[in-house]
Amino acid sequence: MKRVPDSFFPPIALDPSKKTPLYRQLFDWFRDAIVSGQLRPGQRVPSTRALAAELKLSRLPVLSAFEQLHAEGYLQTLVGSGTMVSQSVPDDASKPTTSARPVPAVRKSPRKISRLAAGALSAPPQLWLNSLGPFRSSLPALDHFPIRIWSKLIARHFSRPLRELMAYGDPMGCLPFREAIAEYLGAARAVRCDPSQVMVVTGSQQGLQLCAKVLFNPGDPIWMEEPGYPGAHQAFTTAGLRLVPIPVDREGLNVKTGLRRSRLAKGAYLTPSHQYPLGATMTAARRVEILQWASRTRSWIIEDDYDSEFRFESRPIGALQGLDTNSTVVYLGTFSKVLFPALRVGYIVVPTDLVAAFSAVRETADIFSSTLYQAVLTEFIREGHFARHLRRMRTLYMKRRGELVDAIRLQLGGTLEIVGEEAGMHLVALLPPGVDDREVARLAAQNGISAMPLSMCYLKKPARGGLILGYGGTDAKEIQDGIRRLKLSIPRPT
Repeated sequence: MKRVPDSFFPPIALDPSKKTPLYRQLFDWFRDAIVSGQLRPGQRVPSTRALAAELKLSRLPVLSAFEQLHAEGYLQTLVGSGTMVSQSVPDDASKPTTSARPVPAVRKSPRKISRLAAGALSAPPQLWLNSLGPFRSSLPALDHFPIRIWSKLIARHFSRPLRELMAYGDPMGCLPFREAIAEYLGAARAVRCDPSQVMVVTGSQQGLQLCAKVLFNPGDPIWMEEPGYPGAHQAFTTAGLRLVPIPVDREGLNVKTGLRRSRLAKGAYLTPSHQYPLGATMTAARRVEILQWASRTRSWIIEDDYDSEFRFESRPIGALQGLDTNSTVVYLGTFSKVLFPALRVGYIVVPTDLVAAFSAVRETADIFSSTLYQAVLTEFIREGHFARHLRRMRTLYMKRRGELVDAIRLQLGGTLEIVGEEAGMHLVALLPPGVDDREVARLAAQNGISAMPLSMCYLKKPARGGLILGYGGTDAKEIQDGIRRLKLSIPRPT
């Protein structure tokens, strides 16, 4: 008989005050557990001696119960394997005895949940997220990640004393890692900070949630790029903020429109180096405008620099935070998009006077981020692997972007209009007026295509729908085949 691997044994509850003898209570418990599937065929059970000691009973009632269980075919003993649950349950054991715990009745009315949870449940299903097929947004080229180097770094750390890796960590993050981040941001992104201002988080989404909790109160208005990042919409909505959509044009967020709609907003969320999803770069004039507004109104700017490392036509644009002289910008970045999503490591650069507040609020959530990955990433950066990987990926993504643009123009040139092809890991393809992008995305998902509808990024109904097509994790062959399959999901013009 195949033996089931040892697992946790469920607790046994006996009641000495009952008139039912203890051996019979124990027999009933085992019988019910076996019939209900709580104990699986082939699963090993404790010896009578061990079970008697655990239950603080004499061995006699345990021996009596096991003898009856063997006699009725519920247990069997194999030489060298001990006692285990029989492979098949006796035919007459169709239901548990009356001592089994009753199954709760199905409720006719739904349980009460919070408005926040109800709102999350009411969101339409995002079928395009159900696969890692062609054009999945924000997915990097996982097959090009230097996994051998990464594995060696992990093994190197596990060969050392593990106390610092396995114990509790600093809510702000490991100091050597924060030092490496500060050096990288200063050199590559023109961010002005020291390690004491860097907080390590589990990706940019947690960073957004922390910003919402630390900087704002429920009901506060905040400017949001329109269209903009849906994850930011979710983070700020669940915090109770009032989202004020401000249109984006080729120069970035339109500050003058923001002043007309909500001059005294408490903050603004921006992706100035590579606007999500349309790809615009905020101009110097707009940057000065919004910094002046934030300084004048004592408002906060949350700068999300999610993938600006991948710029193709020129060197990466410096961060807005580097121009800020009044400490109004909180800067967010992530390694999850540039390395691999399951890494779940990001960072926030916090103004010096807010470090204590961010740290205190962080401790109310998950306390600190994984120490092992911080230690490995520190060496990954300091030994030059990170910089080399970025250079290789910048070249690869530029090539894949060109292949995607060519495929669209060749197969769908009269149907899709390309937007935002200068940087990053995705581009936007506008659909013909009147075409429902969510329906196209749904049909594409049925064909194994992960194309996110552009309308997901709007707070108001857009004038024109489109698709967000990621090319980071899609190779040349998948691009050609993916566009061919995507074409089948787009209705032909009448």
